[in-house]
Amino acid sequence: QVQFVESGGGLVQPGGSLRLSCAPSGRTLTIATMGWFRQAPGKEREFVASVPWRYGSTYYADSVKGRFTISRDNAKNTVYLQMNSLKPEDTAVYYCNTIPPTPPWGQGTQVTVSS
Repeated sequence: QVQFVESGGGLVQPGGSLRLSCAPSGRTLTIATMGWFRQAPGKEREFVASVPWRYGSTYYADSVKGRFTISRDNAKNTVYLQMNSLKPEDTAVYYCNTIPPTPPWGQGTQVTVSS
């Protein structure tokens, strides 16, 4: 089992930006498609974005299209989520995992968008 470690979250004002990072704990990044997910208080965890291992298309939830960009650097063993034009409704704990997700989930990283 591979657990992922997410980082880069924080408190940001509406309209601001953050860059999240994700790396596997103690292993090389899997060749699977990777995704970012988020869970807001009182809500189910939801898909945010995905990126294939090497070739193919990225996909985004409608709520983040045009504002978020997912990427991966296999040489650095890391998946990224660049988040721009952040809105209060983006407030959530963000997680990365394979697509489809496999247990266990990591601790996630908290993103809070508030003035």
